[in-house]
Amino acid sequence: MNKFVWGLGLVALASPLAAQSPEAMAEAALEAAPVWDGHNDVPIQLRERYGNVIAGFDFEDTSDTGPTDSRGRVMHTDFARLAEGHVGAQFWSVYVSADLAEPEAAVATVEQIDVTKRLIARYPDRLALARSADDVQRAMDQGRIASLLGMEGGHSIASSLAVLRQMYDLGARYMTLTHSKNNAWADSATATPEHDGLTDFGRDVVREMQRIGMLVDLSHVSEATMIDALEVSGAPVIFSHSGARAVNPHVRNVPDPVLARVKDSGGIVMVVALPSYLNETRRQWGARREGEKKRLETLFPATPDDVTTGLAAWDAANPEPKATVVDVADHIDHVRRVAGIDHVGLGGDYDGMDTGPVGMEDVAGYPNLFVELARRGYSQADLEKIASRNMMRVLRAAEAYAAAHRNDPPIETKVAK
Repeated sequence: MNKFVWGLGLVALASPLAAQSPEAMAEAALEAAPVWDGHNDVPIQLRERYGNVIAGFDFEDTSDTGPTDSRGRVMHTDFARLAEGHVGAQFWSVYVSADLAEPEAAVATVEQIDVTKRLIARYPDRLALARSADDVQRAMDQGRIASLLGMEGGHSIASSLAVLRQMYDLGARYMTLTHSKNNAWADSATATPEHDGLTDFGRDVVREMQRIGMLVDLSHVSEATMIDALEVSGAPVIFSHSGARAVNPHVRNVPDPVLARVKDSGGIVMVVALPSYLNETRRQWGARREGEKKRLETLFPATPDDVTTGLAAWDAANPEPKATVVDVADHIDHVRRVAGIDHVGLGGDYDGMDTGPVGMEDVAGYPNLFVELARRGYSQADLEKIASRNMMRVLRAAEAYAAAHRNDPPIETKVAK
């Protein structure tokens, strides 16, 4: 054979890998390692839309659910779009409002755990309840969506380590230490500080969570709370749905010094898709809109129709800036730069916001993000880590820490007589 022809043959054999398109690389990565999403609010949608009565709820297609929501929103999640988005594992958020008194919040959280388990049980061929990393892997191997439970807000345990332990036994595998408000033992990112981070009891909450194998989630908490939690942690921590503060200075995002400590702890930042956390222009627009709303409410306290009309006029004159899939990739770039590729994941916050960014409006949009990352030079191995391999490592590390401390006595606190 002519040496030139032979050489062309070798080039042809090598070229599919060398010239793999971003689309092909993204598809290959998601086939090998489906998305493990850190935060989805379907359970609170079931509570608010249906009062947790789900006998008639159809999870195959929720694209017509808009009219039953007080804000006219269509749900972001159903089986068709989860499949399109290559979602293979999901932390379902059993969130309840931080406005509830702690005992009410604990009851409501159990109700949310219950409705989520009922939803999972209704679709045994599509969903599988997961309590461990092995459960997640088994479900993925079977082509089912591994379904884990995450509590969003420490108010859910009513300041009781006993309740915390029982929530774990019910299946909760992470707890976000706060939500939008401070609780009795931890400061939130979006409230005036009361504790300068964690109280002594709050530190015990973190220790006990890690002793039993529950992931400590630092999304929503203040920077001081982040640092206090990291200082007492022996196992990796997570941010289930947060961005990088250096890209967008929203207080819900993670500052660089904390990103560096997440790397040291072996933890993960699961990058969010909520537009105001992603894009600074969108965040500033939201602040101006909120200011206009308050101005109108002050001017027209007795005529809410005037407030509605005035705000509609403001909206018409000030179109909402749009975040895009590029913004999500920018946050991933930054987390990778500071913390490293082994500490990046995804936590969309779908069904907990009005819409995701352009290109990622709902759970079907994850492939668009992976194409964007592939265009930026991320390898298939990098993409697989971001999709789910990093989160798998973190959960296994938390489980290993709990196993090593299995014989440690529970932390005890006195209850009122």
